[in-house]
Amino acid sequence: MSMNMVIAGVTGRMGKALLEAVAAAPDMRLHGALDRTGSGALGRDAGEYTGAANGVLITDQVDEALAGAHALIDFTRPEATLTHLEACVRARVPLVIGTTGFDAAGKAAIEAAARQVPIVFAPNMSVGVNLVFKLLDTAARILNEGYDIEIIEAHHRHKVDAPSGTALRMGEVVAQALGRDLKDCAVYGREGVTGERQPSTIGFATVRGGDIVGDHTALFATMGERVEITHKASSRMTFAQGALRAARFLATADNGLYDMQDVLGLR
Repeated sequence: MSMNMVIAGVTGRMGKALLEAVAAAPDMRLHGALDRTGSGALGRDAGEYTGAANGVLITDQVDEALAGAHALIDFTRPEATLTHLEACVRARVPLVIGTTGFDAAGKAAIEAAARQVPIVFAPNMSVGVNLVFKLLDTAARILNEGYDIEIIEAHHRHKVDAPSGTALRMGEVVAQALGRDLKDCAVYGREGVTGERQPSTIGFATVRGGDIVGDHTALFATMGERVEITHKASSRMTFAQGALRAARFLATADNGLYDMQDVLGLR
């Protein structure tokens, strides 16, 4: 049986990649296509974005789109995702969240909703990036003394949050492996006379420009050597395919909050 998929934000960059991925997946069919209220795309066939009409009209009526759905995939903005989250709880529809930039209240709302529906919530759905998270945990435990740690990320000019959710997750993985709390040791910017680098800090550097899909590097530097673990994405399709894997995982999952480490069996 094919999974009935609903995609949020279908006119965005990730939304279009998700439409293409679902259209190419033999075990899935597009069931609903959501966009924001006031969008000029409302009422149009979602297939226009994949080159072939499919009869699914773009709508802002979330509850209607979720009727009969097996999963919703959402890579939009926090305020929109939280609205979709409430609708998924009402409809008992599993949810894949790739949206970043949530505050503490938003994350708490997701955790509460996961007690009623299964949710995969991950800052990056790429299989390669989630392997990097695993590698970072190992690296941090081995390079736990005398190494300065910096995380550098680069994205396209349209990205609105910084550092990226992936960069923050990299920092969290490293901090946890070292027994630290990222809130206490993160440094997000340097300017002027900052003094010498504090050895327990984890630094972040952000680049925005052009059409960079997503580059992330964790740097472990000490006297005489440095170790770099890097992931570079050249297409959003890698994130879309990871999101489809997450949706398949949710088809048999119990209620709860999961991430891509669970989906990929990396725990």
